[in-house]
Amino acid sequence: MPSRRSFRLEQLGPEWARPGLVAGVDEAGRGPLAGPVFAAAVILDELRPIRGLADSKALGARRRERLADEIRAHALCCAVASASVEEIDVLNILQASLLAMRRAVEGLRLRPHRVVVDGNRTPALAMTVAAIVKGDAKVAAISAASILAKVERDRLCQTLHETYPAYGFASHKGYPTPAHLAALACHGPCAAHRRSFGPVRLALERA
Repeated sequence: MPSRRSFRLEQLGPEWARPGLVAGVDEAGRGPLAGPVFAAAVILDELRPIRGLADSKALGARRRERLADEIRAHALCCAVASASVEEIDVLNILQASLLAMRRAVEGLRLRPHRVVVDGNRTPALAMTVAAIVKGDAKVAAISAASILAKVERDRLCQTLHETYPAYGFASHKGYPTPAHLAALACHGPCAAHRRSFGPVRLALERA
């Protein structure tokens, strides 16, 4: 796969060589069993580069928090949005993720000319949009969006932990770890759990 150093948006086609604002978009929280899915959109300022941007999963929590503050301070604009547990259960997690991405782009103060999204699927948008597999490791704006989405979702998980301490959301962030699955088996699902996900559905049936 191309590295960030070698990857250029011009590789996506002639339109991507034209001047204009480009927003990077990524999501956080597709795999967990609980909580909303978050997405962020970021338009970086080329005159104020942010050092150390990377895929949020490759960064520690403290580093992500510091970078999130830098992104909010130095980007031209950014926005974070989400799709609720109820929307996930009705739409499915893929469509809910795309919905959160669209909301994030629509929440930007500036309207981008083009949008790049991490992965292989794109939300329905009014402007040109392209998906880039492993884009969070290739495109700085997608890395920035990855960080913002992850930080906001982790903060939400801390709130869930305070509301439902028996499940340990602060540690596993809603992912199906052995401790989380054990808590589900013991206590059954709470209001934050995604009923359409297999382990939660199984816990409901057992309850």
